[in-house]
Amino acid sequence: MKLSNRLMAIANFVPKNSIVADIGTDHGYIPVYLIENSISKKAIGTDISKGSLDKIIEYIKTLNLEDKIDTRLGDGLEVIKPFEIDTLIIAGMGGLLIRDILEKNKDVTETIVNFILQPMVAAKELREYLVENNFKILKEELVKEENKYYEIIFAKKGKSYIEKEIHYEISPLLIKEKHPFLKEFIQFRMMELNKILEEIKDVNTEKSKERYLEVMNKIKDYKGVLEEIEG
Repeated sequence: MKLSNRLMAIANFVPKNSIVADIGTDHGYIPVYLIENSISKKAIGTDISKGSLDKIIEYIKTLNLEDKIDTRLGDGLEVIKPFEIDTLIIAGMGGLLIRDILEKNKDVTETIVNFILQPMVAAKELREYLVENNFKILKEELVKEENKYYEIIFAKKGKSYIEKEIHYEISPLLIKEKHPFLKEFIQFRMMELNKILEEIKDVNTEKSKERYLEVMNKIKDYKGVLEEIEG
């Protein structure tokens, strides 16, 4: 099976011979890919929607993979037992929801070795949570697909150190490797911030003035990262 760029980048982080859970597995593509390519020994695909899960069950049956891929209906890590898996994938959700899933079931989270997380929004808040809760961010990937950018985080338990506040927004690992998409990703972010400035520049309230200053400072920080990449 051929995965999209985003899903392939996620699958590439999965260690060989792992036992993996894909939370909110959607179409079940990642568990199927991992088993068909002998990357994982066993996979668990979960979904909160019975309708979605029923489709995945049918898909797995057509491939005769029922003995290798387990499907479970439920919310977050509530359907995973402690020590049952070594690798966790949570992709395609907001960073705050991913954070809440990790926090809500700490008895399970504490027994997992590898964390592969792909927030759709709020990557900054997710990184802050990871750093503050003894996760070490070991690698990151940035994927462009259909003019959208996706940040993928690979972490284990350990200590992370963040030197600058902007590194919660823009991964220092991507800056260090001068990732090929990073420059245009930052320029895209700056363009979005400039739109916000346009919207609030003539609004004369204390809140809008504070917001204007905040956005200006963020643009300045982004420019600093650009200079670092280009330097």
